Amino acid sequence: MQKIRKGDKVVVLTGKDKGQAGEVLQVMPKEDRAVVRGINVVKRHQRQTQTQEAGIISKEASIHLSNLSIIDADGKPTRVGFKVVDGKKVRFAKRSGDVIDG
Repeated sequence: MQKIRKGDKVVVLTGKDKGQAGEVLQVMPKEDRAVVRGINVVKRHQRQTQTQEAGIISKEASIHLSNLSIIDADGKPTRVGFKVVDGKKVRFAKRSGDVIDG
């Protein structure tokens, strides 16, 4: 079970996008990385395909999970813990104690 999942609202803790928030689009657990909407945007030269034109496109690159933190109910970053509620393992925000998914 991972602490950051697809659909979570996260904030960047360090790097060029420090302080910016976004939604997780994809998580790559084997590489410990995630793609976040609007974060770590890079320009790539794209070769023309049947569906896409050639040119320089901007897209989100992955960012390491250690540089991300989930946003708590009050809008501030929080760490994530696990506990068992009604026989189910759930994530909770260590800052407020609120259950993130239940």
